[in-house]
Amino acid sequence: MDLRKLKTLIDLVAESDIAELEVTEGESKVRIVKSSALAQNQMVMMQPQAIPQYHAAPAGAAPAAAPVAAAAAAAPAEPTGHIVKSPMVGTFYRSSAPGAAAFVEVGAVVKEGDTLCIIEAMKLLNEIDADKSGTITQILVENGQPVEFGQPLFVIG
Repeated sequence: MDLRKLKTLIDLVAESDIAELEVTEGESKVRIVKSSALAQNQMVMMQPQAIPQYHAAPAGAAPAAAPVAAAAAAAPAEPTGHIVKSPMVGTFYRSSAPGAAAFVEVGAVVKEGDTLCIIEAMKLLNEIDADKSGTITQILVENGQPVEFGQPLFVIG
């Protein structure tokens, strides 16, 4: 969870009537507790991520290397070209309205400054523009999917 999101959550708790907020995102867990009126401070506690534990296989058991090799082979290859990353946390939309044509498709030629998508954050629609001219070779996010800060969205070749 990034620091901007934490700051926003702390501000929301401070400005509201709630006394405590707990958010779980993946294996990260954040708990924000509004202290009493005397202290006027917030406390943020982050629990460390769980560390996977590995156990030795009993003698005579089949080696577990095959699933690891399969997982490594299934990992997506690093895209080649210029990667356009999300400048914020929000919801990714390929078009300006439901049912409207997408701003860009794979194979589309874009110029620097052309709109690629919209990211909705806190009810505000933010147009994301191409920061380089070229051809869209990959769209890495599905329409309506939540995106994180710095998450790759498009590859421009």
